[in-house]
Amino acid sequence: MSRVVFMCGPAGSGKSTIARTFEQQGMVRLSFDQEAWARGLRTMPLPDEVHREIESVLRERLVALVRQGTDVVLDFSFWSRRSRQDYRELLRPLGVEPETVYLATDRETALQRVRSRAVGHGDDFALPEEVAARYFDDFEPPTPEEGPLVVVPPPSG
Repeated sequence: MSRVVFMCGPAGSGKSTIARTFEQQGMVRLSFDQEAWARGLRTMPLPDEVHREIESVLRERLVALVRQGTDVVLDFSFWSRRSRQDYRELLRPLGVEPETVYLATDRETALQRVRSRAVGHGDDFALPEEVAARYFDDFEPPTPEEGPLVVVPPPSG
């Protein structure tokens, strides 16, 4: 049975850093940002049509990997309860109950991290300050009622 982890948090929360740790432990990492970067895209947010196309490709890869018994980490934002539920429904017929890893990073830390991005690779997209702030403010934190949940506390200091 495959293990699937949802990385969950707004831009700048540290999702990709932790997702890469899971990847180093043998999981396959699927990422909107990496897929966009591989297509030559260098600005975010993505146009709706491109976002839908990338999501379709990633969903197909996810299902194929799970059917092969591969462990997968989804390096997405999973910003809304609905998006998390949609993926749970996709995985349910495959017998997988995903775990959510929520990075409870504070607003200032997340926005500072976005401001300091160098746009050097697929995990490092710049975002306009107002877009990053809106992403943070509109984010719907996951709850234990949704399923298995690990909360990573904000960095101290």
